[in-house]
Amino acid sequence: MTYSDLASSHGGALVHRDIFSHSQHSLAYPSRRATRVQSSTNMCAMKLPDDWQKVLGPELEKPYFKDLEAFVAGERAKGSVFPPEDEVFSAFELTPYDKVRVLLLGQDPYHDDGQAHGLCFSVKPGIRKPPSLYNMLLELKSDLALPVAKSGYLVPWAKQGMLMINAVLTVRAHEPNSHKDRGWESFTDAVISAVNAKSTPVVFVFWGGYAKKKGKLVDKKKHHVIESAHPSPLSANSGFFGSTPYSKINEALAKYGTPAIDWKLDE
Repeated sequence: MTYSDLASSHGGALVHRDIFSHSQHSLAYPSRRATRVQSSTNMCAMKLPDDWQKVLGPELEKPYFKDLEAFVAGERAKGSVFPPEDEVFSAFELTPYDKVRVLLLGQDPYHDDGQAHGLCFSVKPGIRKPPSLYNMLLELKSDLALPVAKSGYLVPWAKQGMLMINAVLTVRAHEPNSHKDRGWESFTDAVISAVNAKSTPVVFVFWGGYAKKKGKLVDKKKHHVIESAHPSPLSANSGFFGSTPYSKINEALAKYGTPAIDWKLDE
């Protein structure tokens, strides 16, 4: 999300759960087997599916991640943090490591009630689409002549191998960028590096200056990188509209001999 999305506020159940608590809540998606990693702070670390655990598990033992654990636990003890504890890692549940074909990077989770659910740019059915997401769907209509969906629920894309993560995975309620520079960026850099290490080619999508800086983590000789302006209303007219990212992604996938993404959402 970006600051231009801040004016979008919607009703929704305010959920307050600690991602490092001993809660037994399960993710709101079909769950694969997950491994639970214990930290030295005696807090229960986040659960990642076993396939992601194999490539990211060492990150959870690094000092910066232990500091991040303590920070997020303290934030949840003091007030509401989004997304809910059981949805922080939903992108990894929905898109197994060996199925990743596209990686889309956002910046910061939506900070208003009921919006963030663990996938960058996406909101759940019934939640009003923030401006950046609405512009994404306008460009989808222009690019592929698909009608603008009533819902901004992008889970169907994730289930087809599109890993949709923000650089920062949590945020204090109603305070954008409040969890910036606390360690999430190091973790998601490790995610990008892990996807870059895949033997099969992946399409990386970086919108806006912040995301483009992550291109240094990608081997452009092996993978395909698509860059443009961000879909925020502040920049959409400066290079996002007309960039045809959806058809470009499918063209790259076709070059690699993998099926196209079906971009159609519920109307």
